[in-house]
Amino acid sequence: MRSDDPRPEPGGPGEAARFVGWLGSLGCAAAGYAVFQFLFTVLPGSLDGEPARYLISGVSGLGTATAAWLAAALLRARTGAAPVAPPAAPTALPPGPLPEVFAAAHDTLVGQVSVVDEPDRGRLTGWSHSLGESTPSRPTSVGTAYGLHIMLDLGVPDGRLSTGDLVDTLWRLRLPGGGWSARSQGAVARPEVTATVLGALARAGVSAERLAAEVERCTAGFTLQLDRAGRESTHVVTTVMRGLLRAAPRSDALPLLREALLDGAISDPRREHLRCWSHRLDPPYGPSALRGPSPLHTAQAVVALDRTARILGDTRGAREARQDGVRWLLACPDVPHTSCPDLTNLREEVRRPRPDDPSRHEVLGVRHHTAAWIVRALLSPGAREVAREDGREQEWRERLDGAAAAVRAGQTGGIWTWAGQDGGDLHQPLWMTYQGLSALRAHAVWMYQPGE
Repeated sequence: MRSDDPRPEPGGPGEAARFVGWLGSLGCAAAGYAVFQFLFTVLPGSLDGEPARYLISGVSGLGTATAAWLAAALLRARTGAAPVAPPAAPTALPPGPLPEVFAAAHDTLVGQVSVVDEPDRGRLTGWSHSLGESTPSRPTSVGTAYGLHIMLDLGVPDGRLSTGDLVDTLWRLRLPGGGWSARSQGAVARPEVTATVLGALARAGVSAERLAAEVERCTAGFTLQLDRAGRESTHVVTTVMRGLLRAAPRSDALPLLREALLDGAISDPRREHLRCWSHRLDPPYGPSALRGPSPLHTAQAVVALDRTARILGDTRGAREARQDGVRWLLACPDVPHTSCPDLTNLREEVRRPRPDDPSRHEVLGVRHHTAAWIVRALLSPGAREVAREDGREQEWRERLDGAAAAVRAGQTGGIWTWAGQDGGDLHQPLWMTYQGLSALRAHAVWMYQPGE
């Protein structure tokens, strides 16, 4: 039967009410007649003739019938007005889709892990930069570091893959002079890659003492004099900050990097002159799509500043700049927030002079999963506080849920694919899957309500 069918279901409260009404309509007349017949028979003949006996019996019978009809009507009204449904049998809720996404991601990573024996480095267990490459590839520092991050997020549900093997591999991939670099950067350590690896190692439980020498090399080389291109890049500075906050939270470099990040904030007249960030921390702020305010880089700055505040404490300037960044993200004027321009994935380049030939440049192509960064920024404790203080919780929820929906829609079987139009052979980069999974995990934790 259709849900909009007005007919009552068989055996339901509507049918019971109809039965009571039918019974009452018959029983009232029968009861009245029975009383009439009984009194007419038993009344003494001494009454003033037979008409008196008829009158008394008739009035009594009519009164009885009326009383019976009223009782039936009352019962019918109560039955129809407050039907009592039978208690529903408890049913177990089916598992949500997120555990399936996590399980599928874990199975894919286990199935595509690369194990290579090298004479000078020993056994390497990990991943190249991207999943699904045409030929088995040697594990890289970037791919293996993000793969280790993923395994730590997923909780290593079984023993098919050992995080200890991944940790050993990252140490074996360390360059001869210390530090780590991306596959396209050659034999010179770069701070953003080194910090990423150090952060993964620290999360995996490597002691601060063992990491100390590499932390010192990373911070010593990350100055304006030695790495101007890196120090002028919002992406590089925030990446180093996040890595140091995990590996060396008391590093003297962190306050300096925070000040550099604050100095690089810009004002956006299109969004209430709020401070935000571009892809560069020094002018000129970049060509084409990366010129001026950038949702991606603003989100990266908000995350780095929020995490730094929790470790080092806050300053007034840092707090106000971070809050401006959050308000700038909330001021997105476009809808729907599942596909607004603020969520567009970006690509940028970090160009550094080559150490062997300063007239030529080493070019590192960096791709960004923007929606995942927006989720992480809006879920930071400072962002939620700003939304509550400003009375903008509805806007915060809309933008957060929209970004989370965009992240979720981008995966297939727990793996994210880079869908940019910039060409190249990167199809399923490990960093993109890590950022997607971590964003969905953070959103699910926030959504959890005990007792529901």
